[in-house]
Amino acid sequence: MLERLISRIPEANVIDRMSLEARKKEVETSLSTLKLTYYEPARARLTFRGKPTVKSHGIFAKFAANAIDKFAIMVAAIGASQTIELGSRGIIPNIEEYQLMITGTTMGSFGFEIEEAPKDEQKLLTEFSPVKAALDKANLIMELSAGSSDDDLAEAIADENPRAIEAIRAFLEVMENNDASFALELDGKSHQFIDVEQIKRIRERLTPENIHEGDREILGKFQGILPTRRTFEFMIKENNEVIIGKVGPEIEDPSKINRIIEKPTKILVHTKQVGTSRPRYTLNDYEEIHE
Repeated sequence: MLERLISRIPEANVIDRMSLEARKKEVETSLSTLKLTYYEPARARLTFRGKPTVKSHGIFAKFAANAIDKFAIMVAAIGASQTIELGSRGIIPNIEEYQLMITGTTMGSFGFEIEEAPKDEQKLLTEFSPVKAALDKANLIMELSAGSSDDDLAEAIADENPRAIEAIRAFLEVMENNDASFALELDGKSHQFIDVEQIKRIRERLTPENIHEGDREILGKFQGILPTRRTFEFMIKENNEVIIGKVGPEIEDPSKINRIIEKPTKILVHTKQVGTSRPRYTLNDYEEIHE
């Protein structure tokens, strides 16, 4: 910013330029003394059992290539969906941010050591690696699908884009179609998916037939809003039921809703329900009704 300001000041304005150039030198000195910390690249171990493997000796190349490809797409889709609305088709946005490398093979069951590919520009340690977050989320969804309640699974996938869920199913289908099972090791803890029947059950819980989504207009009144947590309560006019949900990213300033608390309002929500779970609501738009 300082460089941009200096470039706009005519050389004849000596005092203004000197002031900004002095400030620029102070900032450069401060930046040069900062100790920059970078997050560790994400690492995982993906191992396989079943028909495509020959104990710890090897793995069929066609299966391995297909499985790793679908695994990489799954990680990219889940990662990208956290910050960008994914389309149903086309290239995954910012896919280069989620590239994975195979850095070795594992002992015991045959598999691969996987590591996040280096970036051209390292990210400052302000949060976890986005690849690490995507790996953790993929593993959580698959583990919950293996045996947790519909409500627990619904909570885990409440914010997930349908394309990200589809990418998980695609990876699981490779396992199922090849009579293979797998384990995913993250942070030194191995998460086992023991057989094809379990993998089939996981995939079926993630199908569109079990995950019901849609948009709905509702008339009623806001009962409350927590702007920082981005949550809302809304009483439906038709039956006085109070629903609780999240405020979607389309609404930039949720605090404005406080102006119309207890006033007749029409809202547009996206609903998501897994199996017999209670519906999850995401508020996408609202409009006060003047009666």
